[in-house]
Amino acid sequence: MSMAERPSIEVVSGASECLRLAGAWRLDQVDRLEAEIRRTRRPVKALDGSDISALDAAGAMLLLRLAARFDIAPEAITLSDRHRALVEVVARAEAADDREPVRRDARWRRLLAHVGQAVVQIWGNLVTLLGFTGETLITLVKVIPNPRLWRPTATVHHMEQTGLDALPLVALLSFLIGAVVAFLGATVLKDFGAELFVVDLVAYAFLREMGVLLTAILLAGRTASAFTAQIGTMKSREEIDAMRTIGLNPIALLVIPRLTALLIMLPLLAVFAMLAGLLGGMLVAVFTLGIPFELYINRVYESIELRHYLVGLIKAPLFALVIALVGCLEGFKVGGTAQSVGERTTSAVVQSITLVIVIDALAAVFFMEIGW
Repeated sequence: MSMAERPSIEVVSGASECLRLAGAWRLDQVDRLEAEIRRTRRPVKALDGSDISALDAAGAMLLLRLAARFDIAPEAITLSDRHRALVEVVARAEAADDREPVRRDARWRRLLAHVGQAVVQIWGNLVTLLGFTGETLITLVKVIPNPRLWRPTATVHHMEQTGLDALPLVALLSFLIGAVVAFLGATVLKDFGAELFVVDLVAYAFLREMGVLLTAILLAGRTASAFTAQIGTMKSREEIDAMRTIGLNPIALLVIPRLTALLIMLPLLAVFAMLAGLLGGMLVAVFTLGIPFELYINRVYESIELRHYLVGLIKAPLFALVIALVGCLEGFKVGGTAQSVGERTTSAVVQSITLVIVIDALAAVFFMEIGW
């Protein structure tokens, strides 16, 4: 290394003590520079680095530490223009490192924030669903008196998808759950010699609650997801934008046929679910409890009033409305990616099942209060 590149620190006496810095202040000279800095003990008021021949980030860091040792501001160091920018960058980096670390909120605060965000999101989804419901009803009012806007082919197609295709699954699960309810009732009532009341348990459970609720939950998972995926795929392919461009109403074309199909088919499926549940309970009662077939039928006829059947059936159109609107709304929310389709499909299933159960619970309390 030439003498010109050898780093040095020299004290210059004058009106005020000054350190003259020279040579190459680079990473390969860090040990030599640190030794020179340790030997510098006299108080100084200025740093003159105009004779520095080479400077890198490591040298700039040592220069700043030397200035901090004598309480000299970085901008007060005399430097050439080509070295000034590097020193300023290193000074900003060190200032950022010296900042007080960001304190993380306590866990309970983060939990409250998460709960608050979830509540806001749920409220926003409800407001959006109400707005979409109003828009759909307005469109329905415009479509009904105008037969040219009816879509019978699409409606029948969706009736087949949502109703006939789902009938075997609804009947099978209702039959099995009816048998399970009868088994559970028999386990308890057998100790009291009241096996005959298993008939009342199964009939009340399926006519008032289980038949329509089970049907609605199955359709919420099966039909709402299908509606979201179908409309979401059209949204991602910009087919819905094309409909609006040529003057067609997507709600009239896509939502009304699906809503109509579900309003027709869900009550019918609920009736089949009630009958399948009663059949499952009957088989258990006949072959396990020894209750004759005729006695089972007579007990259902004598103990069950028409209002119990109506309590279950009245809820079916409301469930159909919620499932269809949630499924279609989530489909319209789909973005331009396949991931968005999956996310909205999951959201549609969760929202529709949750709303169905909440509405059913509120309806149960309401009918109990009015004596039904």
